[in-house]
Amino acid sequence: MINITIPTSNVTITKQDNPELSNIYGFTDFHLIPRDKGGIFMFYNDKKELLFVGKARKLRQRIKKHFEDTVSPIKVHRDEVAKIDVCIIEDPVHREIYETYIINELKAKYNVDKVFFK
Repeated sequence: MINITIPTSNVTITKQDNPELSNIYGFTDFHLIPRDKGGIFMFYNDKKELLFVGKARKLRQRIKKHFEDTVSPIKVHRDEVAKIDVCIIEDPVHREIYETYIINELKAKYNVDKVFFK
């Protein structure tokens, strides 16, 4: 049996109520997410339920794209996202394994690919 531990997040950003600074859906701290690092990211709602898990070679631009893209799986649920956790994982194989594991272990609400639970 393989034992996988969910990595701890390196960066967490939270939605701001009535932000004064430039924001995307209430998030102002995208600058804290590395621009040139790969890893996984997890979107949570205000009830701490996992909404979506994704992976990226370049984290910041991929996460921002989920809030701007018309084809994102969370496009109609963007307002629900209250917290974003980011884990830096450089190895693409490890990113794939962690993403699939977290989707199924924590039952991410809006992930449709890589789902083994029903």
